[in-house]
Amino acid sequence: MKNIFVAATLTALFLTSCSSDDVNTSTPDNTGVTAPETYIFKRGGESSVSFGGQTTRILMAEEFVSALKDNTKSETDLNAMFTHVEGESDFTDTDLNASGKNIRSKVAASKDYFSANITVSNEIKADFDAWIAEQANIVFPNWTTTATSGVAGQLQQFNGGSTRYINAKGLELNQAVAKGLIGGLMADQMLNNYLSITVLDEGSNKANNTNDIVEDGKTYTSMEHKWDEAYGYLYGTELDPSFPVLGADSFLNTYLKQVDADSDFSGTANAVFEAFKLGRAAIVAKNYVVRDAQAQIIRENISKVIAVRAVHYLQSGKTKIAEGDMAAAFHQLSEGFGFIYSLQFTRKPNTNAPYFSHNDVQAYVAELMTGNGFWDVSNETLDTISEEIADRFNFSVAQAAN
Repeated sequence: MKNIFVAATLTALFLTSCSSDDVNTSTPDNTGVTAPETYIFKRGGESSVSFGGQTTRILMAEEFVSALKDNTKSETDLNAMFTHVEGESDFTDTDLNASGKNIRSKVAASKDYFSANITVSNEIKADFDAWIAEQANIVFPNWTTTATSGVAGQLQQFNGGSTRYINAKGLELNQAVAKGLIGGLMADQMLNNYLSITVLDEGSNKANNTNDIVEDGKTYTSMEHKWDEAYGYLYGTELDPSFPVLGADSFLNTYLKQVDADSDFSGTANAVFEAFKLGRAAIVAKNYVVRDAQAQIIRENISKVIAVRAVHYLQSGKTKIAEGDMAAAFHQLSEGFGFIYSLQFTRKPNTNAPYFSHNDVQAYVAELMTGNGFWDVSNETLDTISEEIADRFNFSVAQAAN
């Protein structure tokens, strides 16, 4: 009885805290499709939901990002974690070591954005490779050096706060990687791959789903599985993925929680969860119009999460610069840098385009890193970038900054 009460309480809290008229949750009327209360779907009495591969990659990314702050690691060690080969002992978790999956192969690898654009995909992967190499070969050897403009090393935050380890331009490379993966891995695979009509309806997927033809030896159709894999990149590490409470990992899951906690964006988390449930129910009901409408809702809201956090961290960094706490400032700006990098993986609803192109993002990166980078970045630059992002997503800088 206690467990039932807790679950009911959590459900009420989640649905109450995530309600807002400001979030787009439009769905065609009179569809005949009803979303279940939780993300539980069965066939023949057995669960038809599966996203183990997504959970594995999130867990790999967690350990990999942590290793980027371990100065005993070499570039070879870090690359082995990023490009893991089945059976190699790259992780502390033996299940991860036994897996044939890795992180790098799924970075900038969505069907819609990169199947016909291998050049840009390779450029993005090369950015991650370069950040890893610089962390291992420049930041780690200067771990105890006091950082100054043009010199990598460490800085201590005010009042006994955290020590930050930065490159010569003030960038925390581990933050660039971590926040870059939110877009380059989680959002890209979710928004531009598994929720893509190209992927959902690939080959005989639509006909098989319509006729309840499941994958060999499985309880799910291919279409159901693709939708679930998108779900897994957001909720795959939840204690109970059928009813997420958020904050379960260091990536998109926790930042959806943080954005939703801001009263200006309250309802975002519920809009995404409801769209995932209704879209999956629509697949079961063979209603592909409703399915596609839910994909657009998810794309809009997940894209906004990335934009809100980009602006939030740029503005927080500006505040810390004014206070003279450069370690805290560089930490905030580095997180903002990573979210800006992730903007190229967002998806404008009802289009095949991100809110900001690869070239747009590269221009922002160049602007932030010009000269001595964060050491001499101007308030004008931070405000201009913030305003451009906020304007494109129809929120204000002030809303995201608080």
